[in-house]
Amino acid sequence: MVDQARARRLAKRISQIVASALEHEVKDPRLTMVTITDTRVTGDLRDATVYYTVIGRSVDDVPDTAGAAAALASATGVLRSKVGAGTGVRFTPTLTFVQDAVPDEARRMEELLARTRESDAELARRAVGAHPAGDPDPYRAPREAAADE
Repeated sequence: MVDQARARRLAKRISQIVASALEHEVKDPRLTMVTITDTRVTGDLRDATVYYTVIGRSVDDVPDTAGAAAALASATGVLRSKVGAGTGVRFTPTLTFVQDAVPDEARRMEELLARTRESDAELARRAVGAHPAGDPDPYRAPREAAADE
């Protein structure tokens, strides 16, 4: 039987251990600006997916995601041994690192919202002093019968 609460606790602990190890123990310069955002553990506690984002910028204002991915792949064994020592579970879960798409999607949504605000402001500016095309309120006054009816 799957214990979801235990899986959540283990995922939280794995996030803490991996983040601490990346900050203090793994001496790879490509990992200096890597942030662990989330960890998901399967119900059988055998596999852990660690989501990360690269918040640092390189010289040409583009994050070095390929370098960070390569550095995490090379440090997976060390990080898994740290997780095993820090959690005390019988079987240390395998670690899979996946780049988190949430920051990029949030940035894209902010850009879309900014464009929408600009469009709404333009529409409001055009609507100042505008009048309806037909009668001001065609539905409130009862219609008169035509003479030929």
